[in-house]
Amino acid sequence: MTEAKAIADKLGKIELDEEWVQKEIARLNRKSTVALEHIKELHDWLDGKRKSRRSCRIVGKSRTGKTVACEAYVMRNKLNKPPQERQTKNQIPIEPVIMIMPPQKCGAKELFREIIECLKFRAVKGTISEFRSRAMDVLQKCQVEMLIIDEADRLKPETFSEVRDIYDKLEIAVVLVGTERLDTAVKRDEQVENRFRANRRFGTLEGINFKKTVEIWEEKILKLPVASNLTNKTTWKILLIATEGFIGRLDEILREAAIASLSQGHKKVDPKILKEIAREYS
Repeated sequence: MTEAKAIADKLGKIELDEEWVQKEIARLNRKSTVALEHIKELHDWLDGKRKSRRSCRIVGKSRTGKTVACEAYVMRNKLNKPPQERQTKNQIPIEPVIMIMPPQKCGAKELFREIIECLKFRAVKGTISEFRSRAMDVLQKCQVEMLIIDEADRLKPETFSEVRDIYDKLEIAVVLVGTERLDTAVKRDEQVENRFRANRRFGTLEGINFKKTVEIWEEKILKLPVASNLTNKTTWKILLIATEGFIGRLDEILREAAIASLSQGHKKVDPKILKEIAREYS
């Protein structure tokens, strides 16, 4: 501890950023998204499944933006509700689309608890049968048309049959979201696979789509005082190599580079700072 104090004393206190920089950093750290074309296409596809009450699965590598895209679909459906139908105290909420993320090695009771609590009901103690009955009841009362299960590969093998029953008994479109591990899990049971055969692959960004996304991120997410020109040939190639087309990784790198640049007195993303941060991800 004495040695650490000696180092701290020698280096001195860390200087605080200017107030406007602190505000910009706070903004950049807030979660925000933009409506990319491939997300809109996914929403249109999901809407078709919701209307026809057909279950399906969305599969893609981690950090491709599956979760955010599905969350945005849930939010868009909430916007359809007029103010008088939005939940108030002691009023049953009408939720056409809900989304849950089950815990690791999720059993039937945990699955039903997640559903109940997502709809703002209390998950009282009881047997699996009681939890199942409670979940089915609140799904019907809240007029749920689509249940999205993120990280669905966390479900135990035997829990998939419970998910299948939700679809069969309530005619609710169930969407399983996950990585390639989800495909393996679903194919273990022929009956489960048959109900979730329809699938959509959520991939990485390539070529012109990647370049357009970088441009959109600079304009809609970073929004720095001075244009950074991130789509110049050198910069977007650096980003493409570092991110491998994963939108989640692109978001992390650009936000971090913007914050570091602001802290060092720049009003745009500094190319040297961006290159250094990108190298850390390569």
